Amino acid sequence: MIRQIELVLLPEEAADKTIQLKKASEILGIPDSAITFLKPLKRSIDARSRQIKIRLKVEAWSGDDIPSSGKTMAGHFHFDRQVNGKKPVMIIGAGPAGLFAALRLIELGLKPVIIERGKDVQNRRRDLAAINRLLVINPDSNYCFGEGGAGAYSDGKLYTRSTKRGDVKRILDILVFHGASEDILVDAHPHIGTNKLPKIIVAIRETILNAGGEIHFNTRLKDLVIRDHRIKGIITEKTPDGPESELDADAVILATGHSARDIYELLYRKNILIQAKPFALGVRIEHPQHIIDSIQYHCKTRSAYLPPASYQITHRLKDRSVYSFCMCPGGIIAPAATANNEIVVNGWSPSKRNNAFANSGMVVSLNEKDFLDYKKDGPLAALRYQQQVEQLAFLKGGKNLHAPTQRLVDFTENKFSTNLPPVSYQPGVTSVQLHEVLPPVIYGALKEALKTIGKKMKPYFTNEAVLVATESRTSSPVRIPRNDATLQHPEVAGLFPCGEGAGFAGGIVSAAIDGERCAGQTFLWINSN
Repeated sequence: MIRQIELVLLPEEAADKTIQLKKASEILGIPDSAITFLKPLKRSIDARSRQIKIRLKVEAWSGDDIPSSGKTMAGHFHFDRQVNGKKPVMIIGAGPAGLFAALRLIELGLKPVIIERGKDVQNRRRDLAAINRLLVINPDSNYCFGEGGAGAYSDGKLYTRSTKRGDVKRILDILVFHGASEDILVDAHPHIGTNKLPKIIVAIRETILNAGGEIHFNTRLKDLVIRDHRIKGIITEKTPDGPESELDADAVILATGHSARDIYELLYRKNILIQAKPFALGVRIEHPQHIIDSIQYHCKTRSAYLPPASYQITHRLKDRSVYSFCMCPGGIIAPAATANNEIVVNGWSPSKRNNAFANSGMVVSLNEKDFLDYKKDGPLAALRYQQQVEQLAFLKGGKNLHAPTQRLVDFTENKFSTNLPPVSYQPGVTSVQLHEVLPPVIYGALKEALKTIGKKMKPYFTNEAVLVATESRTSSPVRIPRNDATLQHPEVAGLFPCGEGAGFAGGIVSAAIDGERCAGQTFLWINSN
């Protein structure tokens, strides 16, 4: 017999399998000994009252059968097909969209050839260390570029609302198949952790190579070969200044991520349709983690049986929204610039989320009217707006990757912060009045929102918290359009804009789903021509 039930437990009870079994037997009205297995299906924290509860949905098994583990279930994938010698498909970018597109192409019997401008995920670490310690940015290998994409060193959050676009469980199962903890199949807001995600990415790479796929690191897309409005190939160059090569191709999946500005410039120069896209911009706000714990868990000290608390905030204004973005409990603020002379910040957490600080993007939605000063740049108007803010932050921070920073209350009162508390951002911070960095519409919206949030969450509104500028890579400022049915660019047959860089995803899981969708449509396109 198999029955689904929900156990409502105290945090310390949820950590004890014996208590779980006892509660399940009480609900089912059968002895403990009659239950052969409790399979967790979904786990969430209910913090709506002062007594925190864990809600655990389980399958209770009785009889002789025991369910298979998630890893065994994931073994149903067909990644062992040999595709060497099969029709090649060029995939530009080895982020989640590109990697999952490659896996799906293998299942469909096509050969993925991934072109990645950056380094493999292990060697990226040296360039990340250079950013933090030496304040040197490699424009092809950084927090955004390289194997695994921007998600590889950005916490590994797997929560998505894109459930209507594809099979979220399939994506999670594939990650488990490649070494992720089965907890991601259960937790309401799953994450892998920046420290563990690289090993999973390496395992995915090995799956692709073992099947006969190719991955070319340190290789940048320089041009698209197009004849009669159809993709015929690509021109690549080795980074940083290596030789060019031309590769024939009938299909290209363009999965370059939201920071590959040179790709947008390339499409613009070739008169291939792209569009300015609204995005959001603001700051990263950092608190001591114990403050967020006290707010969310209604206590002075977090229980050892509870994880570091997170939060989600949305504040509506007349014509725009202010909202938290990519919240990282127990995390670190990271330098995410992709070029010199700009400041970009992001956040990440290790799997244990055990750092002393909690950080989150706090950003303001923008629209087409905000980009009117850049109208002459056409579809690159929003991108130019983004660049201008990042470059101004670099200047105000001291021209050395130090991030402009201000205490939270000082920000709302327009006061210079004469000193700053400890901050997790390793390159260093400079005390700056952020109205000198942020556009007036961003500054004004953040100021109003934070004051209102402070009235509702009083401990949140404190000068122990800091605002670090700029959180500007929330999503792509450019959309590369595509046909809703075929997923091909409306002007170039065989070109499949994909993932965050094209404006069709927002995170690891949604990008992976989009990569699989584009792979499926690529298969149909190649087989029909």
